[in-house]
Amino acid sequence: MRPGVLVVDKPAGPTSFEVVRRIRRALGAARAGHAGTLDPAATGVLAICLEDGVKLQQFLSDGDKAYDATVAFGAATSTEDAEGEVTARGDASALTEDAVRAALAGLTGEIEQVPPMYSAVRVGGRRLHEAARAGETVDRTPRRVRVHALELGALEPAPGPDGLRRARVAVRCGKGTYVRTLAADLGRAVGVPAHLAALRRTAASGFDLSRAIGLEDAEALARERGREALADRIVPMAEALGALAAIRLGEREAWDLVHGRPVPRPPGTPGMVRALAPDGRLVAVCAPGEGRLRTLRVFLGPSDLRAGPAQNR
Repeated sequence: MRPGVLVVDKPAGPTSFEVVRRIRRALGAARAGHAGTLDPAATGVLAICLEDGVKLQQFLSDGDKAYDATVAFGAATSTEDAEGEVTARGDASALTEDAVRAALAGLTGEIEQVPPMYSAVRVGGRRLHEAARAGETVDRTPRRVRVHALELGALEPAPGPDGLRRARVAVRCGKGTYVRTLAADLGRAVGVPAHLAALRRTAASGFDLSRAIGLEDAEALARERGREALADRIVPMAEALGALAAIRLGEREAWDLVHGRPVPRPPGTPGMVRALAPDGRLVAVCAPGEGRLRTLRVFLGPSDLRAGPAQNR
């Protein structure tokens, strides 16, 4: 099986780790990992890195993400989502679309966000969710995150039988943003307790839902038609980093880069780039460095290239 990325449409229920385990078993992969956790109740885009593709995780997880979020006004919860216990209630009947839009504008841009207690963030060497399950509350330092856009799709005209009034919100944000905390903060901004009722990730790691295959569909294909039936679904490593500008190397340049020798940086090249071998394979991810390519991660070894030009042998 070639290394690369399989984009999965994660269903509600399994953890991201469980999705990785099931895909790894279905494909018989020796190595696999994901490029950005989704909570068990959340659905949508989860990039599964396979074989040497696991080396891409650090780059894929840093990208922007997009979500379709459902915010429920009328109740706050201990986990800031529908999984927790209700901690406060309020009347959402007088809430207006204008008020929600104004509050969303105030949560857009570079903001400070306090990580939720039920999260994997470490404080003092301990994960917050471990402290939360022990009944403890830990002081948390706000983090700077970037929210590119928050757009109100629809607000229900009145609360339902459960006393909750739901709104659909499209979210585009940067790494480390907790959408459930945005939902809770939105409630505080409009004066009505709120929590995240549902979440679907529509884009992440440079991929959107159009590239994704359902978890059960992937398992069924591998079971019924063989693992090779998913080969065309696996995005090659060079393509998986398509958000980065590409530099096509010559044979000698690829050889030198793999061996740690300086390779001139083409004038006008943007920041971080992917360096490709003559045949299109991903050689390295590079950053600017004194007029040369400074490697952040090398993906090919000397044995992966031809012996090189005569002067390099």
